[in-house]
Amino acid sequence: MSDFTPTERTQVKRLPKRGKYERETVFAILDAGFVCHVGFIVDGQPYVIPTNYGRSGDTVYLHGSAASRMLRTLSEGVPMSVTVTHVDGLVLARSVFEHAVNYRSAMIFGTPRLVTDRDEKLAGLRSLTEHIAPGQWDYARRPNKKELAKTSLLALSLDEASVKIRTGPPDDGDSPDAALEVWAGVLPLAAAWQAPDPDPVLPAGIPLPPHIAALAGRPASIPRT
Repeated sequence: MSDFTPTERTQVKRLPKRGKYERETVFAILDAGFVCHVGFIVDGQPYVIPTNYGRSGDTVYLHGSAASRMLRTLSEGVPMSVTVTHVDGLVLARSVFEHAVNYRSAMIFGTPRLVTDRDEKLAGLRSLTEHIAPGQWDYARRPNKKELAKTSLLALSLDEASVKIRTGPPDDGDSPDAALEVWAGVLPLAAAWQAPDPDPVLPAGIPLPPHIAALAGRPASIPRT
């Protein structure tokens, strides 16, 4: 696998040392999340919409109702951007000016295509489902013909992407502010899955499937596979 070549759109210009273009780094950030923000423009009006996604190889899949304005617009060849961000901690400095956030963020640019082939559509929906909760595709009922017709699936090729990452302590440790009697450091943030909460109308005797039980207590921002 070759790494991404920076383009005018993906080249990190502000603090370029934080920019990364390794394909594995982009994949790792995508695989650790399941909500992205989709940006696009319609008639001069910009929109940024959060939605679920899934990755299969070099393709990111987005899905939703066939009546969705976002999906209908993007299926017409409108360029888009997709961003996925993980917040890893607050960077609390000695001065407010030096406060920051430790994060990992991936940005993808491209023009998606509408998936019309039934087999690819099922494969894409499977990858999206398994990306969110591995094991769920084989456990729950799969979409029927009517449901497939009501669902749109977009495929975005990972051709143009980059990552920006900030790690580490505050940047004012070697400045005059270091003499101030002010605590400085990082307040880490780590989300974790909680105990599963069953549907109130779930009949008694239906056990929690092992692939869901295995997620309880695990950090949420790591790949679920």
